[in-house]
Amino acid sequence: MRRSGKRVFGLLLSVVLAIVFTGVLEPRTAVAKSCGPPPQAKPQRRKGGESFPPLPLPATPLRRSEKKRPPAPPTLVGKVEYGERVWAVDDTGRRYSYLDWTTDPGDMEMLLKWVGAQLRIRYKPTTVNLAQFSFNPAETPILYLTGHEGFTFSDEYRRRIRLFLQDGGYLIGDACCGSEDFAKSFMKEMAAIFPDKPLLPLELDDPIYNCFYRITDVNYQEEGKGQFRAAPPLMGINIGCRTAVIFSPYDLSCGWAGHTHEAGKRVSIADARRLGANIVTYCLANYELGRFLSTQKVYYQEKEPTRDEFVFGQIIHNGDWDPSPSAPMELMKFAAETTSMAVQFKRVPVDLRKLDAFEYPILYMTGHRDFSFSEAEVRNLRAYLMSGGVLLADACCGREAFDSAFRREMARVLPGKRLEPIPPEHPLYSTHFVVKQAHYTPYALAQNPNLVQPQLEGITINGVLAVIYSRYGLGSMWDGGKRPYAKAYSTRDALRIGLNVLVYALTH
Repeated sequence: MRRSGKRVFGLLLSVVLAIVFTGVLEPRTAVAKSCGPPPQAKPQRRKGGESFPPLPLPATPLRRSEKKRPPAPPTLVGKVEYGERVWAVDDTGRRYSYLDWTTDPGDMEMLLKWVGAQLRIRYKPTTVNLAQFSFNPAETPILYLTGHEGFTFSDEYRRRIRLFLQDGGYLIGDACCGSEDFAKSFMKEMAAIFPDKPLLPLELDDPIYNCFYRITDVNYQEEGKGQFRAAPPLMGINIGCRTAVIFSPYDLSCGWAGHTHEAGKRVSIADARRLGANIVTYCLANYELGRFLSTQKVYYQEKEPTRDEFVFGQIIHNGDWDPSPSAPMELMKFAAETTSMAVQFKRVPVDLRKLDAFEYPILYMTGHRDFSFSEAEVRNLRAYLMSGGVLLADACCGREAFDSAFRREMARVLPGKRLEPIPPEHPLYSTHFVVKQAHYTPYALAQNPNLVQPQLEGITINGVLAVIYSRYGLGSMWDGGKRPYAKAYSTRDALRIGLNVLVYALTH
């Protein structure tokens, strides 16, 4: 009776698990709809050995073969199992069901194999059930979500995905066959997970488009439109100085699996693989940065009332105005350690639409992306600068989109004035530290090997620098984090230049 009871219990458990993981229980095996070939079979290497036949003995040893498990490569990508079972009818009228996330079963495995050959690396994918996943990036750094159908995450999964990404993980989204339903659901879920971080098209100078292959445009094929060439399709959400969410509304997965279709909208196989190689390269290179940024530093004076000491005011704008939240306080710490300056470890976001700016002798602004000022912001920033305030700004990680936007907006703020190089003999370079030369990141030197001096620009009002600007990353390096794709100063020189700017602004 006990054995019988155990068998019944086992059967019931199997039924319950089937209901939980498939949503619908059917008497026949479901046939999975597939966009492409399944993953390749695992290799079965064999090693030689000796074996003995059955009796009679004695016997002469014979050669036999037994399976030998090859060393497994580390797991890089977890393909997310999600969604309910979908029912459809094939060309013969037969009704069948499939799970949407399996419609391109070999996509990630074939991409990693192709990328491995290009980069000479070896990683493997796995499948991830969110109910059992640890959400630890150290275990699986990248989650991969693809499909055709719309979907919805629970609030708990949204919370855990957000923490996974903030802890240094990555999420890759792919609208298989360019599915509008999947794309709308993905965008809606990202808006729920990060309501304050919009999913935006990546700028062409984004490292994802330049980290292995230089990609400025790709070949598309779209139903009803044919083939055409245009800018790459990727969108992203930044967490700090890294793009943690990477999404393509055009199909990449079919290209990764090495096949294409007339229906839908997609990137060509060759360009899909090149984009995939860049995505993998980018995620691998920035893994340590993601883990570094996941540790948010808390400063005990952050919530205290503002006193007479120096307080860091940072301008809010409609771009990504806050890519390095801890960096300004690292500059304050450096100032406290190397000068007699009375500082308060407090950073205050400044809204230029209000008159808050006039409370601070120096303001700081930064970002990676394009931005624009409203008329009220232009007017108030102009009044602030004309009344003796100082603006320090830098293009975070040396990004060209912010650089272009800053020059455009400053022409609106101070018409008739333009940013000019600050000469090496200017007092700015000797107010505290004597800075005659500067060291730059390898990424900056790779693009400009002749960088040996600070590359600061400024606008002078009444004989004093009112705007001090760096096209190379300055503030992003104050926290000491390693940013492999930053065109920036070294941390040591970024701190020395930053402190000189503070001293100059407070003494002139």
